[in-house]
Formats: sequence, C-alpha cells, structure tokens
Amino acid sequence: MSVKAVMAKALQHELASRGVSSLTRSDYEAVIEQLIKRLTELEFDLRERSSKGTL
Repeated sequence: MSVKAVMAKALQHELASRGVSSLTRSDYEAVIEQLIKRLTELEFDLRERSSKGTL
C-alpha cells in the first residue's frame, strides 16, 4: 500500500469519526495529493527563505 493510500485511509477514518462519510475513495486520495503538493511547496519555500536569511 502506498503512502498516499495509507494517508487517504487515515483521513477517511478521521473524517468519519467526525460524521463525514460522503466522500469517495478518490476524493480522499485527491485531498491527500493536494496536501502533499502544498507541503512540498511550503518546504521548498521555507528552505529558500532560510538560505536567504529571511526567516
């Protein structure tokens, strides 16, 4: 099982525990994919700022 699939399953369980059950498996995977993309961009931005001394 891929990391994305594991994270999607965890998200599904977390949301279900809060009463959200209307999303499909592909919805969960799409949300995780976007989160990973945004975290990667944030990490890149933070590294860039750190190297420039603007943190």
